[in-house]
Amino acid sequence: MTDHIRTELTEGVLTVTLARPEKKNAITQAMYAALAEATQWARTDDAVRVLLFRGEGDSFSAGNDIADFIALGSQGGGVTDAPVFHFLKSLADLDKPAVAAVRGRAVGIGLTLLLHCDMVVVAEDALLSAPFINLALAPEAASSMLLPQAIGHQRAFEIFALGEPIDGATALAWGLANRAVAAAEVDAVAADLAAKLATRAPNSIRKTKRLMRDAERLWALMRREGEAFGSQMTSPEAMEAFMAFSQKRAPDFSKAG
Repeated sequence: MTDHIRTELTEGVLTVTLARPEKKNAITQAMYAALAEATQWARTDDAVRVLLFRGEGDSFSAGNDIADFIALGSQGGGVTDAPVFHFLKSLADLDKPAVAAVRGRAVGIGLTLLLHCDMVVVAEDALLSAPFINLALAPEAASSMLLPQAIGHQRAFEIFALGEPIDGATALAWGLANRAVAAAEVDAVAADLAAKLATRAPNSIRKTKRLMRDAERLWALMRREGEAFGSQMTSPEAMEAFMAFSQKRAPDFSKAG
């Protein structure tokens, strides 16, 4: 397991910490592999009753590590074979409660991961965004279904199409979070909710979650999204977007068609 993912099991709560604060917890494929392993552990070990995701430092996650991501795209092969999709499959299969503690930036997978969490605590000044189209990509993690279900088509489309962030207070008002609190209180509030969930009847709570979500449908959609995502990764649009990102300029899609 990479040093950038830390796990700790205490009184039924498995806390998974994104621990790459110097990069705003941008996620590499090695980190995805570790996240998949931790999520599978949570699902299969009776000692784990709740999974809690948090980020070290001032951000939850800046999303994919772009350099690592570009390297993945240049390797060829199916995107759905990559560690990121092993993690997504583990999220689709997870039938135990998941909680997230979100401070600072939650970008891309940093936002779509929250759609698989059953309770979310955000800082009031957190900034959540899903700038897939800004990078000429497509939604992932079944977010093309889960985000419109949570907040409505128009709001979800704006988040995808414009890529502009919403703050934690807005996330609460729109139904993406259970609590919006001061940044200094996020970890404590999330840990308290996780601890409460860990005391509930475990089989009852798992059956309740299974009834509330269709794991097979989620995974089927994740694979469809992966095909769209993979085809976009090698497109001229994406090459321009990645180049613009590395050069710190706005992409020019005027010749795209």
